[in-house]
Amino acid sequence: MAKHWYVVQAFSQYEKKVRDSLKDYIARHEMEDYFGEVLVPTEEVVEVRDGQRRTTERKFFPGYVLVHMEMNDDTWHLVKSVPRVLGFIGGTADRPAPISDSEADQILNRVEESVDKPRPKTVFEPGQEVRVIDGPFADFSGVVEEVNYDKNRLRVAVTIFGRSTPVDLEFDQVEKT
Repeated sequence: MAKHWYVVQAFSQYEKKVRDSLKDYIARHEMEDYFGEVLVPTEEVVEVRDGQRRTTERKFFPGYVLVHMEMNDDTWHLVKSVPRVLGFIGGTADRPAPISDSEADQILNRVEESVDKPRPKTVFEPGQEVRVIDGPFADFSGVVEEVNYDKNRLRVAVTIFGRSTPVDLEFDQVEKT
């Protein structure tokens, strides 16, 4: 039988503990052949705190753990017996359904992309008011005109001497007001 990706619901804030416990249970019950990867989907995010640029990890599916496994009665019972596991998502209570390969690929790609290129912790939208906190325009307020997530930059219309002036800034140079 082939392995598929299943979504396991865990207590919120305990995803990593559930992942570690599940790996431990798999090893203890010598069921490594039935299981592949056990993963908490996270992404790297960049934020500025106290003037320092920091990269932190954020779960993009809080409360869920992805498990690559072969589904049978033994593996189902093993996963369900792990502390802080609420159950599987999808399918029926006794016959969980795996997520599609395309959904799994999408999640795995997002995890890998975030390692190479961390996302900003804050999401900006055109028309939003922001305050510049760094650079020559520090302490000026403005309105977001354009957002470029690929380059982590935005164009902000800042009022200087009574005139609106477009300024290109990095995400970490502004904060939401």
